Amino acid sequence: MRILFLTEIADPGVGSSSRLTFQLARTLEAQGHQCAVVGAVQERDEATPAEVQGISVFRLYSDYPVRFRAWRSLHNSCMDQPLEEILRDWRPDLVHAHLIHTHIGYHALTQAKRLGVAVVFTAHDVMTFCYQKLTCFHGGEEHGGQDFDVVARLSKCIPCQRFRFRPGRNRRIGQVLERDVDRLTVVSDALGEVLRMNQVRVHATVHNGLSLQESLPAADKVAAFRRKHDLEGRQVLAIGGRLHTQKGVGKLLEMLALLVPKYPDLCLLVMGKAEIYNQEFLPQAQQLGVADRVRTSGWLSGAELQQAYAAVDIFVTPSICFDTFGMVNLEAMEHSKPVIATSFGGSREVVLHGETGFIANPFDVPGFAGRIAELLQDPALAQQMGAAGRLRLEDKFTIASMAGAYLEQYHEALAGASNPS
Repeated sequence: MRILFLTEIADPGVGSSSRLTFQLARTLEAQGHQCAVVGAVQERDEATPAEVQGISVFRLYSDYPVRFRAWRSLHNSCMDQPLEEILRDWRPDLVHAHLIHTHIGYHALTQAKRLGVAVVFTAHDVMTFCYQKLTCFHGGEEHGGQDFDVVARLSKCIPCQRFRFRPGRNRRIGQVLERDVDRLTVVSDALGEVLRMNQVRVHATVHNGLSLQESLPAADKVAAFRRKHDLEGRQVLAIGGRLHTQKGVGKLLEMLALLVPKYPDLCLLVMGKAEIYNQEFLPQAQQLGVADRVRTSGWLSGAELQQAYAAVDIFVTPSICFDTFGMVNLEAMEHSKPVIATSFGGSREVVLHGETGFIANPFDVPGFAGRIAELLQDPALAQQMGAAGRLRLEDKFTIASMAGAYLEQYHEALAGASNPS
C-alpha cells in the first residue's frame, strides 16, 4: 500500500504529532508498505524534497500571519499546485491527514478525494470546531473546572475570537470531513465525544502509540544529568512539553508552594524552553516564594530527553485545557514513572487512577497537590505505580499496536472509496 501522510510540521523533532507520524511511517515501511510525508515549511529555500529518518518528505512552502488561519486553513491556495503534482506523480493509494489546520488546509482532503484517493483524517485536537486549545468548557476558577459545556456557538466563539471569528468556518470544515473523508479517527474516546457533540462524524478511536527505546539511559548518564541540573539529593517533580498557561504551569507553581514547607528537598524540573518559563512564569514563582525550587532544562531531545525522564520521581500533566491525549504521559511511563494527569480530556484513558498514577482536577490545587504528596511520602507506592505504567504502555500503547489499528482503518477506507454509498 502507498500511504501519503499530511502533517503541518515536516520535522519530527518538533511536536509530538509530527514525531508520531514519522514513527508510524517507519513502522509501516518495515511491514512492506511505501510511505511519504507532506509537510509545511515557512522558509522558501527549505521547500525541497528531503529524506528524514528514512522517509521521503515533500516540504511545501506556506507562510502567512496566523491571525488569518480561520480563512486560509479552509483553502490555502498556495498548496494547490504542488500538492496536486505530488498526488499525481507519487500516486498514493491512501492519504492519511494528521495536523492540517494551518498551512496544508482542509482543501487538501478534497484534492485527494477528487483524484480517487482514499482519505483518512485523524483528529489530534479540537480544531475541527474550535479555533484554539479548548479552555472555555469547564467554567474556569469560578466553577472550579466542574462544567462541561463543549459545544461551539456564536455566544461563546465571537467574544473569544473577536475579529478572528470567521462565519461559516465550522460548517465548511464539517462539509469537507463528511464529503471527502472515508474514515475519521480520534486519538481518544474523550475527543470523539466532544467532536460528536459538535456534529463531527467520528468512526473510531485509535490511541496514540510510542516507539519504545531499545535501551534506557545508564545510571551514570542519569546521575550526570541530575548533577548538571542541581537535582542531586532531591525529590524531583517534572512537567514537560510546550510551556503555556493552558498546560497548567501556573497551577503547578501554586501546588509547589503548598508542598515545599512539608517536603524541603522537593524541586520542580521544567522540561521546556527556559526563555518562555523566565518570561511567563518566573514572576509568579518569585511571588509564591518557590523560584529557587524550580530547575529549567531548556528544550530537550534525543538522549538528553531520555535522561531527564529517567531522573525524575513523579511526572505531572496539570493541563487546564482539553488535553486530548498527552504523549508526554506515555514518555514518562516508558521510564516507569508514576503520572498525575489532568481530569480534562483523554488522560484518564492513558493513566489508570490509583494504579499507574492519579487523575486530578488542576483547579483543585490542594487536591492535586495532595495526590503529589501521596507519592512523595510513599516512594514504594510511586515505584509500584511506575512499574504498572510501564506494563500498561507495553500492553496498550506501542507503535506496533497503533499501526495495526490504523491498517484496519486504511482497509475500511479503501473499501469505502471503491464502493461509495
